[in-house]
Amino acid sequence: MQRLGPPHSRTPWVTREGVHIDRIATSTAGERSSLRALPLYFLRLGTLGFGGPIALAAHMEQDLVEQRGWISAQEYKEGLAFAQLAPGPLAAQLAIYLGWVRGRVLGATLAGVAFVAPSFLMVLVLSELYVRYGGLPWMQGLFYGIGASVIAIIARSALKLVRATLGRDRLLWILFAVSAAVTAWTESEIIWVFLVCGLVPMLLRGRQRPPATRALAFLPVVPGLGGGGPASLGMLWKILVYFAGASLFVFGSGLAIVPFLYGGVVQQFHWLTERQFIDAVAVSMITPGPVVITVAFIGYLVAGLAGAILAAIGVFLPVYLITVLFAPHFHRVAKNQQVKAFVDGVTAAATGAIAGAAVILGRRALVDLSTILIALVTLALLLAPKKIPEPVLIVAAGAVGLVLRGTS
Repeated sequence: MQRLGPPHSRTPWVTREGVHIDRIATSTAGERSSLRALPLYFLRLGTLGFGGPIALAAHMEQDLVEQRGWISAQEYKEGLAFAQLAPGPLAAQLAIYLGWVRGRVLGATLAGVAFVAPSFLMVLVLSELYVRYGGLPWMQGLFYGIGASVIAIIARSALKLVRATLGRDRLLWILFAVSAAVTAWTESEIIWVFLVCGLVPMLLRGRQRPPATRALAFLPVVPGLGGGGPASLGMLWKILVYFAGASLFVFGSGLAIVPFLYGGVVQQFHWLTERQFIDAVAVSMITPGPVVITVAFIGYLVAGLAGAILAAIGVFLPVYLITVLFAPHFHRVAKNQQVKAFVDGVTAAATGAIAGAAVILGRRALVDLSTILIALVTLALLLAPKKIPEPVLIVAAGAVGLVLRGTS
């Protein structure tokens, strides 16, 4: 190695290959600095991040790519594609992937925990309030209005997913309609419907052309579990394994998990009543962060704090493991046209399941003229050109419900 310039000059050290050592040190220091700051950023985003997965993904691009420069534009595009192809809520998956880009396993761990923690803590507080005051008239009135607005939000999400994933593809529309009808009729998600909807486009056109829609992957694994019981070790184990399996039914929008959870939590295990389940979905929409955090509310009602923690671990652990294990090999999988075709079909089925869930939950939440009007007004405001944040609409609907129930 040789040094260029006088002994006391600020000319950097260089190797024979011309690599500037001070630049390497500066780059390494920058990486360490951003890795320390990364969890703080995702902690803030998880605390203030309303607006759904697309809005959160847009915030990450603006903050991490354009402003801070911690992530390159190409890395962000690859992360967004991975989040669309892998099972799991899109925003959480993208946060974990970007953390992996900055710091591999440590970065993914810090980013994932920081992003999920705020909404998890908020749900714990709301769960305790719900358990303590849920029998009081004011709390019942609050969720009377909130439940109706939630149906409108689910319907709006289904419309957005239809536009984004189906386009004018007749085959995908057929798969969507079949999945919606089966979900609404059986009031549950059936794994074989998802598998068939994925296999049909894969067999028909997997090698002909790349699919025109953005789609999300699916792993057909569903644990077989028995019924519910007391909050024993056996119950806690069931909660962990069940929600880990449920996380594989999340395709982009966290609402995709709703029909699957309804079939298991309400119908199969009878852990929650139908009213409690609608309230659980409402709580997840009041808080920022991923909608799938509703599992913490469910776990809390079933088995207290331990149930909430294990439910959250169960639903996010597969997302984390998939990112850490498969992100390095993403390029090869992403180019496989049969995989993309399979994913397109499963996405159509998931979108149909969300539409079916809106029908199922609507039957329970829209119980009279007042709730129907609340849902219609909420839907109209969601479709209006001037957007109103969903949490604002939910709080307003709760206030209306409180007034109506208070005067009834």
